[in-house]
Amino acid sequence: MNILLVEDEDAIAAPLAEGLRREGFAVERVATGSAALAARLPDLVLLDLRLPDMDGTEVCQRLRARSDVPIIVVTAKGEEVDRVVGLELGADDYVVKPFGFRELLARIRAVLRRTQRGTPDARLVAGSLEIDLRARRVALAGSEVELTPKEFDLLALLASDPGAVVGREHILREVWKTDWFGPTKTVDVHVASLRKKLGDPRWIETVRGVGLRLAPQS
Repeated sequence: MNILLVEDEDAIAAPLAEGLRREGFAVERVATGSAALAARLPDLVLLDLRLPDMDGTEVCQRLRARSDVPIIVVTAKGEEVDRVVGLELGADDYVVKPFGFRELLARIRAVLRRTQRGTPDARLVAGSLEIDLRARRVALAGSEVELTPKEFDLLALLASDPGAVVGREHILREVWKTDWFGPTKTVDVHVASLRKKLGDPRWIETVRGVGLRLAPQS
């Protein structure tokens, strides 16, 4: 497995790259956002948000726009805003500095397992909505709806049991693979985008204090 390590601090990058190589990963280390964008796409990107030439969030956004490569963002602060921004831009997970190597290694392996796992040949149907899990395609009344990877995962989760309320913490665990239990702004952002793309806000209902549910429309 090839990992692109985007980290400008030598004191962090050198031992981290060495540790990952001992675990069997091939590691390419770059120190700037521009170098990260110019590098060959790896199996996973480990991206520091604090880079000398550009904001790491821009790098994350541009990588996600051209590929579904798994991205784990690294932030020096434990504030919610860093986590939310990274997740909203398409990151698969995040770690907060300082972090333990074993914790990071576990997160890397978990993300790789999720992204490499085969998707069952299944189709979800809810009203006029059809979701092809294998092809990761969505059609509404026969017309294809373009979704981001996280929007697709969120919609598929809700459509797996139409009408059932899904808690926000469960959504974060299943879609963003995190156990964050604070404010869940990132969920609201994706729900708002889904409602717009589905053309009717009634598709996704908010059950105050509980969670969300899919309400199929004809």
